[in-house]
Amino acid sequence: MIVSALAAVFLIQGQPQESTCTGVGAEVEAICAVLSAQQNAWNEGDIPGFMAGYWRSEDLRFASGGSVTSGWSATLERYLTRYDTPEAMGWLAFTDLDVTQLSDDAAYVFGRWTLYRESDEPTGLFTLILRKQEEGWRVVHDHTSAAD
Repeated sequence: MIVSALAAVFLIQGQPQESTCTGVGAEVEAICAVLSAQQNAWNEGDIPGFMAGYWRSEDLRFASGGSVTSGWSATLERYLTRYDTPEAMGWLAFTDLDVTQLSDDAAYVFGRWTLYRESDEPTGLFTLILRKQEEGWRVVHDHTSAAD
Protein backbone atom coordinates (compact mmCIF):
# COMPACT_ATOMS: atom_id res chain seq x y z
CA MET A 1 0.00 0.00 0.00
CA ILE A 2 2.91 2.36 0.59
CA VAL A 3 3.85 2.09 -3.08
CA SER A 4 0.27 3.01 -4.05
CA ALA A 5 0.39 5.95 -1.65
CA LEU A 6 3.68 7.09 -3.21
CA ALA A 7 2.17 6.79 -6.69
CA ALA A 8 -0.76 8.95 -5.56
CA VAL A 9 1.65 11.59 -4.25
CA PHE A 10 3.52 11.62 -7.56
CA LEU A 11 0.27 11.91 -9.50
CA ILE A 12 -0.62 14.96 -7.45
CA GLN A 13 2.86 16.44 -7.88
CA GLY A 14 2.61 15.98 -11.65
CA GLN A 15 5.49 13.58 -12.12
CA PRO A 16 5.61 11.84 -15.51
CA GLN A 17 3.17 8.94 -15.60
CA GLU A 18 3.52 7.62 -19.13
CA SER A 19 6.69 6.33 -20.65
CA THR A 20 7.50 7.18 -24.22
CA CYS A 21 8.59 4.25 -26.33
CA THR A 22 9.30 4.57 -30.01
CA GLY A 23 11.62 2.98 -32.48
CA VAL A 24 12.31 1.14 -35.67
CA GLY A 25 11.19 -2.39 -36.43
CA ALA A 26 8.14 -4.57 -36.83
CA GLU A 27 8.10 -5.63 -33.16
CA VAL A 28 8.67 -2.30 -31.42
CA GLU A 29 5.21 -2.46 -29.83
CA ALA A 30 5.86 -5.92 -28.37
CA ILE A 31 9.24 -4.84 -27.03
CA CYS A 32 7.75 -1.69 -25.48
CA ALA A 33 5.08 -3.87 -23.85
CA VAL A 34 7.78 -5.85 -22.01
CA LEU A 35 9.22 -2.64 -20.54
CA SER A 36 5.78 -1.33 -19.67
CA ALA A 37 5.00 -4.58 -17.85
CA GLN A 38 8.28 -4.31 -15.95
CA GLN A 39 7.53 -0.73 -14.92
CA ASN A 40 4.02 -1.69 -13.80
CA ALA A 41 5.26 -4.69 -11.79
CA TRP A 42 7.86 -2.50 -10.06
CA ASN A 43 5.26 0.09 -9.17
CA GLU A 44 3.11 -2.66 -7.65
CA GLY A 45 6.04 -3.70 -5.46
CA ASP A 46 6.50 -6.93 -7.44
CA ILE A 47 10.21 -7.51 -8.06
CA PRO A 48 9.71 -11.11 -9.29
CA GLY A 49 7.12 -9.70 -11.73
CA PHE A 50 9.66 -7.07 -12.82
CA MET A 51 12.19 -9.86 -13.38
CA ALA A 52 9.75 -11.63 -15.72
CA GLY A 53 11.04 -9.26 -18.42
CA TYR A 54 14.51 -10.77 -18.12
CA TRP A 55 15.79 -13.96 -19.73
CA ARG A 56 15.55 -16.66 -17.08
CA SER A 57 19.03 -17.99 -17.71
CA GLU A 58 22.35 -18.06 -15.91
CA ASP A 59 23.71 -16.34 -19.05
CA LEU A 60 21.78 -13.12 -18.27
CA ARG A 61 24.19 -10.23 -17.70
CA PHE A 62 23.40 -7.15 -15.59
CA ALA A 63 26.06 -4.43 -15.39
CA SER A 64 25.68 -1.48 -13.04
CA GLY A 65 27.74 0.53 -10.60
CA GLY A 66 31.03 -0.86 -11.81
CA SER A 67 30.05 -4.48 -11.25
CA VAL A 68 28.56 -7.28 -13.33
CA THR A 69 25.95 -9.71 -12.04
CA SER A 70 25.64 -12.93 -14.01
CA GLY A 71 22.48 -15.00 -14.04
CA TRP A 72 18.77 -14.49 -13.51
CA SER A 73 18.79 -15.76 -9.91
CA ALA A 74 21.72 -13.56 -8.89
CA THR A 75 20.09 -10.54 -10.54
CA LEU A 76 16.82 -11.22 -8.72
CA GLU A 77 18.70 -11.50 -5.42
CA ARG A 78 20.51 -8.21 -6.15
CA TYR A 79 17.19 -6.44 -6.67
CA LEU A 80 15.56 -8.05 -3.61
CA THR A 81 18.50 -7.02 -1.41
CA ARG A 82 18.87 -3.50 -2.73
CA TYR A 83 15.14 -2.69 -2.89
CA ASP A 84 13.93 -4.44 0.24
CA THR A 85 11.27 -1.92 1.27
CA PRO A 86 8.56 0.04 -0.53
CA GLU A 87 10.44 3.22 0.38
CA ALA A 88 13.60 1.94 -1.32
CA MET A 89 11.63 0.88 -4.40
CA GLY A 90 9.83 4.19 -4.80
CA TRP A 91 7.93 4.70 -8.02
CA LEU A 92 9.70 3.80 -11.29
CA ALA A 93 9.37 5.65 -14.58
CA PHE A 94 11.01 4.57 -17.82
CA THR A 95 11.18 7.46 -20.29
CA ASP A 96 12.75 8.30 -23.63
CA LEU A 97 12.69 4.65 -24.68
CA ASP A 98 14.16 4.18 -28.15
CA VAL A 99 13.96 0.68 -29.64
CA THR A 100 16.07 -0.53 -32.54
CA GLN A 101 15.13 -3.95 -33.84
CA LEU A 102 18.22 -5.52 -35.37
CA SER A 103 16.67 -8.74 -36.70
CA ASP A 104 13.62 -10.94 -36.25
CA ASP A 105 14.90 -12.00 -32.83
CA ALA A 106 17.25 -9.24 -31.61
CA ALA A 107 16.84 -5.63 -30.54
CA TYR A 108 18.33 -3.01 -28.28
CA VAL A 109 16.65 -0.31 -26.23
CA PHE A 110 18.16 2.91 -24.92
CA GLY A 111 16.28 4.80 -22.24
CA ARG A 112 16.17 6.67 -18.96
CA TRP A 113 15.00 5.39 -15.57
CA THR A 114 13.95 7.49 -12.60
CA LEU A 115 12.93 6.38 -9.14
CA TYR A 116 10.65 8.83 -7.38
CA ARG A 117 11.11 8.41 -3.65
CA GLU A 118 10.28 10.55 -0.65
CA SER A 119 13.95 11.17 0.18
CA ASP A 120 15.51 11.44 -3.28
CA GLU A 121 15.03 11.03 -7.01
CA PRO A 122 17.81 8.90 -8.50
CA THR A 123 17.93 8.72 -12.27
CA GLY A 124 20.14 7.32 -14.97
CA LEU A 125 20.41 5.73 -18.38
CA PHE A 126 20.31 2.16 -19.61
CA THR A 127 20.96 0.10 -22.69
CA LEU A 128 19.20 -3.24 -22.97
CA ILE A 129 19.74 -6.04 -25.43
CA LEU A 130 16.65 -8.17 -25.97
CA ARG A 131 16.24 -11.48 -27.73
CA LYS A 132 12.99 -13.04 -28.81
CA GLN A 133 12.50 -16.26 -26.84
CA GLU A 134 9.67 -18.82 -26.93
CA GLU A 135 7.92 -16.81 -24.20
CA GLY A 136 8.44 -13.51 -26.07
CA TRP A 137 10.98 -10.71 -25.94
CA ARG A 138 13.32 -10.85 -22.94
CA VAL A 139 16.24 -8.72 -21.75
CA VAL A 140 19.45 -10.74 -22.06
CA HIS A 141 21.87 -7.92 -21.23
CA ASP A 142 21.24 -4.80 -19.11
CA HIS A 143 23.80 -2.04 -18.72
CA THR A 144 22.45 0.59 -16.33
CA SER A 145 24.15 3.73 -15.08
CA ALA A 146 23.18 6.29 -12.47
CA ALA A 147 23.62 10.03 -12.88
CA ASP A 148 25.77 11.81 -10.31
